[in-house]
Amino acid sequence: MKTHARVVVIGGGVVGCSVLYHLTKLGWSDVMLIERSELTSGSTWHAAGGFHTLNGDTNMAALQGYTIRLYKELEAITGMSCGLHHVGGITLADNEARFEQLKAERAKHRYMGLDTEILGPDEIRKLTDGMVNLEGIIGALYDPLDGHLDPSGTTHAYAKAARMGGAEIVLHNRVLETRPTKEGWEVVTEKGTVTCEHLVNAGGLWAREIGAMAGVYLPLLPMAHQYLVTDDIPEIVDIMKSGREFPHVMDPGGESYLRQEGRGLCIGFYEKPCEPWAVDGTPWTFGHELLNEQFDKIEDSVAFAYRRFPVLERSGVKRVIHGPFTFAPDGNPLIGPVQGLRNYWSACAVMAGFSQGGGMGLALAQWMIHGEVERDPRGFDVSRFGTWTSPGYTVPKVIENYQMRFSVSYPNEERPAARPFRTTPMYQVFDQMNAVWGQQYGLEVVNYHALPGEPRYEEPSFKRSNAWEATRQEVLAVREGVGINEVQNFGKYRVTGPNAREWLDRIMAGTIPKPGRLSLTPMLAHSGKIIGDFTVSCLSETEFQLTASYGAQGWHERWFEQNAMAGCRVENISDARSGFQIAGPNARELLSRVTRSDLGPDAFKFMDVKRMTVGMANCIVQRVSYTADLGYEIFTDHMSVRHLWDTLNAAGKDLGLRPFGMRAMMSLRLDKWFGSWGREFSPDYTPCETGLDRFIRWNKAADWIGKAAATAEKATGPKRKLVSFVVDAKDADVVAWEPIWLDGDVVGFCTSGGFSHWTGKSVAMGFLPADRVQDGLACEIEILGERRPATVHLAPLWDADGARMRG
Repeated sequence: MKTHARVVVIGGGVVGCSVLYHLTKLGWSDVMLIERSELTSGSTWHAAGGFHTLNGDTNMAALQGYTIRLYKELEAITGMSCGLHHVGGITLADNEARFEQLKAERAKHRYMGLDTEILGPDEIRKLTDGMVNLEGIIGALYDPLDGHLDPSGTTHAYAKAARMGGAEIVLHNRVLETRPTKEGWEVVTEKGTVTCEHLVNAGGLWAREIGAMAGVYLPLLPMAHQYLVTDDIPEIVDIMKSGREFPHVMDPGGESYLRQEGRGLCIGFYEKPCEPWAVDGTPWTFGHELLNEQFDKIEDSVAFAYRRFPVLERSGVKRVIHGPFTFAPDGNPLIGPVQGLRNYWSACAVMAGFSQGGGMGLALAQWMIHGEVERDPRGFDVSRFGTWTSPGYTVPKVIENYQMRFSVSYPNEERPAARPFRTTPMYQVFDQMNAVWGQQYGLEVVNYHALPGEPRYEEPSFKRSNAWEATRQEVLAVREGVGINEVQNFGKYRVTGPNAREWLDRIMAGTIPKPGRLSLTPMLAHSGKIIGDFTVSCLSETEFQLTASYGAQGWHERWFEQNAMAGCRVENISDARSGFQIAGPNARELLSRVTRSDLGPDAFKFMDVKRMTVGMANCIVQRVSYTADLGYEIFTDHMSVRHLWDTLNAAGKDLGLRPFGMRAMMSLRLDKWFGSWGREFSPDYTPCETGLDRFIRWNKAADWIGKAAATAEKATGPKRKLVSFVVDAKDADVVAWEPIWLDGDVVGFCTSGGFSHWTGKSVAMGFLPADRVQDGLACEIEILGERRPATVHLAPLWDADGARMRG
C-alpha cells in the first residue's frame, strides 16, 4: 500500500467505486480506495439491483439516466458483465392524484430527452401479460430504460475500470482515524497511514462513524429493508420461452416494486411499520450478513401484493433478503464538499445506488477536479442540511421519508415529521393568528393565515388548494393597505473589515454600493453560472449586510469560506438578526408613526439603507421590497423582534395592517416578474439567460469571479432567454418544469408560476429560444398533461413604470 495519494476514497460500495472510476476518467490517476472488508460489503451486495430514471428533481433524473447509460460503457471498457436487463418500467397509478403526478413527470421528460409514455389499462395488461390485477388502476408511466442488474458484477466493473485508470484499491484495511493537515489529510488505517490532498467519505452504513472521525455530523440513518424472491413461476417461464422478460413494475399504492428474478419474481416493500436500524451507530463487525426475517413487518404489504399480483399467492418463497441501507432526511444523496473542512468530501446516503451511483460519482469528480458540477447539485448537495441538523431531527425525518417513499409528492405539501423544530420569537404570536406553517432549512415559516372557520391545513394538491381565498385576501391587504411579513427567512451575513469592499467586489459581479445605499447583484461561479442572488447593503466603508435565500446558507457560507480574504470577516447572522418587511400604499405612513427619522421621498429614497430607531429598537431599515410595492425591510436583533412587532402592530391597526405569508409573497412578486432563487436563478442558468446581467457592473476594475465566462456569453448572446407568460389555465397553475410548446414542438420549460391574485391572471416564467422571444407570442404550456394556451407577456402586469415601488 502506498503512503501518499492525491485522493483517498473510504468505502468500497458501488458509490465509492463509482467516485474512484470517475476521478480516473476525468484525469486524476493518483487515487486510492480503502475498504474495511471486501468490495460491496455493507448495503451494495444485498441490494435488489433495480434501476430507474423517475425522480421529481429533474437534475437527479438526468443523472440517473446517465447512470443507466453508463453500464454498457463499463462493460465495453472492462470486458465484465454488469448483468444488465433493460426490461422497461411501469409505475402504476391507482388514484387521480397519482395519475396527475405521473402526467407531470412525463411532461418534464419531454424536454429532458427521456422517452417515457403514459399507458392506459389495456396497454398495461399487454406489457405485463395479464399478470397485474388492474382493478382500480387508472393508468401508468412507462420508461423503457428501467430494469435491473447484478450489484456485485457492476461494482467490480467500476473497480476494474478505475484500476485500469491507475487507481489503487486496498481491501481488508479498516480506517481508524482521519487527521487534517496543512495540505490535506492523514488517513490512519490498520495497514499504515496514508497522506492525501482530498478525502472522500463513501462509508455507506459507516459514513456517520467515518464523519465523526473528522468532527462531522452527517444526517443519515440506515433503514432495514426487506424483499422476497419466489420459486419458479410457470407464467414467467412461458415469458422467457418467448424470448422476453417481465417488466419492472412499481405499485406505489401497495408500497412495492416487483421485477423478474431468474425464473421467478422479486418483490420489495416500503412498509409503514418500518424499522430504523443501528440508530446509535453501525457496528464495525457488521458486513456480509443479513438481518433476521420479519414477516410481521410486511404482512399487510404482502397481502396487498397478493391482490395486485395474484400469481404471487400461488408461488413459494425461495429466500428473504432483509438488510440495511442508508437514507438522508429527504431521501436524496449527501454529495459534495463539507463546510468548514478543507478538501473533505461526502459521498453518502445514495439510497438508490444502482440508479444514482454513476451520476453521483460523476458529479463529485467534476466538483473535485473542476470546482463545480455540470448540473445544479442543490438537490443532492450535502450543504442543504447546514449545521443545524441532529440525530433527533434525522431519525423521524428518515422514517417519514421511508414510509412515504411511494406516496404522491405534491408541490404544496408540507410533511409533519420533526416539526416544529427551529422557530422565531414570532412563532407563538402567528400561531395564535391561525398561521399555516411551512418549513425552510428547518425553520418554521408562515405560508398563510387560515380564515376564521377554515382548517389550519393546506390540502396537498396539484391544483389550486384551499389556501386560495386566504392568500387572495393577504395579497389585497398589501396592495390596498399595508402588509407585514417576517424577514427571518432571509439569509443574512455581516461583512466587516478594511478589505470588505475589495472582497465583495471580487465575489459579486454587480456594483458594491456607497454608504447608505444598497444594490442587487448576482454571485457567479467561475463558469459564469449563477450561485447566488444578493442584496448588498453598505452601512459604512467597513461594514456591509448581505441578504439572500435562507435555504442557501450552507451553500453560500461554503463559497465564502473557499474564497476568503485577509482583512475581511464574513459572519452568518441569519438567526441573530431578524425583523419584518412592511409593504403597501400605507407602509410609509406606518413607519413614520414609530420612528423620528425622516422618511420623505427625498430623505429616504428607493434603495437607501439607514440605521434608525423604531419604537425602542435599534434597526437597519432598507427602502426595498420583494412584493414590488412601496415597502421597507426592518432588521433588528433577535431579542427586539417581539417589541418591534408590538410597536408596528399597534401603530398599524387603522391602516389595515395585516400579516401575509409566503403564498401571498410568491403571488405578489409575479406581478412584477421578480425571479426567485432556486426557480429563475440557479446554478443551471447564467445572468444573460435570466436577465440578471442588468445588475452586473461589466466595467468595474475588479476581476470578479465568473467575469471571463460571463463576458464571453455577453459577446455571443445567450441561446435561451427567461420570459414571462399569461396562461389560459383552468384549475391548475404552473408550478415548475412544465414544457413549453411552440409550433408543435417542445422548445422550453417553465421555472415557476402561479396565480396573480391582484391582476386575476394565471402566470408563469420560463425559458424560450432567444431568437423566438417576442411580446405577444402565442404558445402552449402543458399542465398536468393538457396543453393550455399561453402568451408571452414581457411587461410587468402591474406598476410597469415603478412609480408605486419607487414612490
